[in-house]
Amino acid sequence: MTASKVANETGFAVQTLANWRVLGKGPSFVRIGRSVRYSRDEVDRFMRGDDGEAHTDAEA
Repeated sequence: MTASKVANETGFAVQTLANWRVLGKGPSFVRIGRSVRYSRDEVDRFMRGDDGEAHTDAEA
């Protein structure tokens, strides 16, 4: 999934996802060249809080 699609589905801003990538937070992602992609399973896991961090809308 692209960052835009993740943003639309989760309610987090694309820039928030970009900031989290720099900080090592947020859902796991892979880089393919200059593109960033997220797997559906990783985004779902992150939203459930299975990454060990609690995330709320206030953090966006």
